[in-house]
Amino acid sequence: MTTQSPGTPHVRHGVPQQAQRRWWHTIFPPAPVPVAPAAPPQVTFRQDVPHPLLVPAKGDAFDFRLHVVYFWTASYMSFEELQLRAETLLPWAGGIVRERAVDLAREHEPHRAHDLERALNNLLMHQRWPQDPKLPQFSVRLRVSPDEQVRKRLRPYWEERIKLECDHELEKIRARQADDLTRRWGAVLQSLQDDPVTAHAARLTGEQFAEVFRRYVEERRDIVPDLVSLLREAVKGHGDLGLGPSEYTQAWDVALRAYERHYGLARQAT
Repeated sequence: MTTQSPGTPHVRHGVPQQAQRRWWHTIFPPAPVPVAPAAPPQVTFRQDVPHPLLVPAKGDAFDFRLHVVYFWTASYMSFEELQLRAETLLPWAGGIVRERAVDLAREHEPHRAHDLERALNNLLMHQRWPQDPKLPQFSVRLRVSPDEQVRKRLRPYWEERIKLECDHELEKIRARQADDLTRRWGAVLQSLQDDPVTAHAARLTGEQFAEVFRRYVEERRDIVPDLVSLLREAVKGHGDLGLGPSEYTQAWDVALRAYERHYGLARQAT
């Protein structure tokens, strides 16, 4: 039986696979993993146009004034270059906006600027020009105002409407305050009337309040004798019919005596 020496090339003693891989890579290095190129930075520029575009309103007698704001975007260029390109392309951009707006403007009456503004922004807000994304592109936002002559004619209408709305709000405030004041004074007068010293205490609050309270008490006292007379007639009537001291007549008599005691009315012989 023969044995092979440790140096025999046919015998392997568990050489780690990772070590073999590293050795192989030193001779034939792996190809680098491709890295996706970074997206070019996007430059934006807001361009507020100082002069409005004019488009005819319904009837062609008046014009709407379109106040335009352009939002330019581009890649592979600096902000200064984009700004210069936007200034150069401004007449072209204005022509596109006017072309899109003129037909829609003719469907709106001259004093409906707000309705036209909403319709135009809904139409243009998701559009961009030109279609080629490699070129500077713009989107647009609009503010619409009516013709100056229309504004003058609308002013009296809005002045009157504002006045009516303000007067209406003022009357509602007055009504709420009057209701609150009435409730509060009603509670005060009711509590004062039940107090035997109120006739004198009312004078301490001022002449105007004392006069109002005096009239209030007199009116209340004028009503009571009429009610007492009705009660007396009811009790007397039942006695004349010979009904006797029934529960019904006793209840009326109790009520009559309570009113007489409360208001200081002495029963007079009849």
